[in-house]
Amino acid sequence: MAIIEFITKEDLEQFKQELFSELRRPGQKLHKNSEQKEWLKSYEVRKLLSISPGTLQSLRDSGKLKYSKVGGLMFYKYDDVASLINGK
Repeated sequence: MAIIEFITKEDLEQFKQELFSELRRPGQKLHKNSEQKEWLKSYEVRKLLSISPGTLQSLRDSGKLKYSKVGGLMFYKYDDVASLINGK
C-alpha cells in the first residue's frame, strides 16, 4: 500500500526559506572577478543557483530577480543574482 503525502504552500515556503538560508552560508557568496560577465543567460543563472527552470520562473514572477528580455532570451545582471544570494 502506497503512502500519499501532500505538499502544502507552507511546506514550500519553509523549503524556500531553508534553501535561501543554505545559499547565504559563508563560502556560498559570489565574488565577481574581472572575467565575470555582466549579463547571464537563464541556464547560467540556474547553474549558479542550482535551481530548476520553474524556480527561476518563480523568482522572476515574484519580482525577486530582475531580468531583461531580448528577443526570446532572458538575461540577468550578475550583480542582481549575487544580491539575491547574499540577501541584499
